[in-house]
Amino acid sequence: MHRADRPPSRRAFLDVTGVTVAAGLVAGCSPDSARPDRPTPATAATPAPVPATGRYQAGITLPRTAQRNLLALVADLGPAVAPGPLLAELGETVRALTTGSAPRLLGLPPGDLTVTVGVGPRLVRMAGPALPGAADLPRFSRERIATRARGGDLLLQICADDPLLLPVAAAALLDRAGDRVRERWRQSARRGTDVPVAEGLTAPRNLLGFIDGIVGPHTTAEQERDLWLAGPPSVAGGTLAVLRRMELDLTRFAALSIAEQEAVFGRRRASGVPLSGGTAASGPQLGAKTPDGRYLIPVDAHVRRANPTVVGVGHMLRRSYSTDEPPGLLFISFQNELRTFTATLSRMDASDALLPFTTTTASATFLILPGFGRRRPLGSPLFG
Repeated sequence: MHRADRPPSRRAFLDVTGVTVAAGLVAGCSPDSARPDRPTPATAATPAPVPATGRYQAGITLPRTAQRNLLALVADLGPAVAPGPLLAELGETVRALTTGSAPRLLGLPPGDLTVTVGVGPRLVRMAGPALPGAADLPRFSRERIATRARGGDLLLQICADDPLLLPVAAAALLDRAGDRVRERWRQSARRGTDVPVAEGLTAPRNLLGFIDGIVGPHTTAEQERDLWLAGPPSVAGGTLAVLRRMELDLTRFAALSIAEQEAVFGRRRASGVPLSGGTAASGPQLGAKTPDGRYLIPVDAHVRRANPTVVGVGHMLRRSYSTDEPPGLLFISFQNELRTFTATLSRMDASDALLPFTTTTASATFLILPGFGRRRPLGSPLFG
């Protein structure tokens, strides 16, 4: 591997982080801001903490409105590394970080920091080849994925409203793992503005200007049906995650008229309402037609091609974030069957008006481990 292709070492990453924080401190103490006659700006309230322990891991349905910033880090375990002890140690570090008792937080309040840990198919197969999460993702069209950006043994999904917490938490977790892991890739991303779509439910806009993630298992009953794994006991309370990093052709999409953009998605850009009418939370009426017999929602519109009822699968809980350089989307979905994702994308591959504006550059699936606590270390039901 060429030197330029190697992921940064932990020491190099910490050095860069330290310079960045120092630069931020200097900028914050500029002469104008330090003048005693200037009014003191209001301090934003620290978000409420999110418990790391419990039946399920945090960072999926908790907090209910996803934090504004995310760092996804994918790594491999060394060939002789036992997953059980490593995961237990990572769980201890997660608990210390989220409660504010970790010295590695460098004095930052943890706020709504969450760390969600998943293991890749290779590790799941070590525990049981027939377990949920043991299957790799197949390849799809419109992919341009380097070898190190496909798959992986370990996922650390770190989320917080405060972006400074993300690299600090990542450095603490990697330091705890030591030489037992080798980083594959990482991606920082952020959420767009949240838009109300139903009572108690919001969804963010993506870089294409549309509301993203309206449909999903939002109620407890829907989540028990489509999100959480019910068994076997070693994975009960976990779920399956899919990560797909995509570049978006913003220039070509922006050249379309608003009507053409809405035809791609099958929804109104401003409100998220399906082209068949109703509200943003309404199910699209796929059979609705104009008086001259044309479908109100085009046959290749995204909401039609990805509709779970038409595909014959359950709902995904999508928790996607937008990326800056290059502009794109870090698609993240959680579901209790991998087929929910693979069957949906296979149908989209055949004819979905949105896909030609995307190129996938990273792809992986992980078993998100069940929740943990002091008497039940992270990963112990699977690797204990």
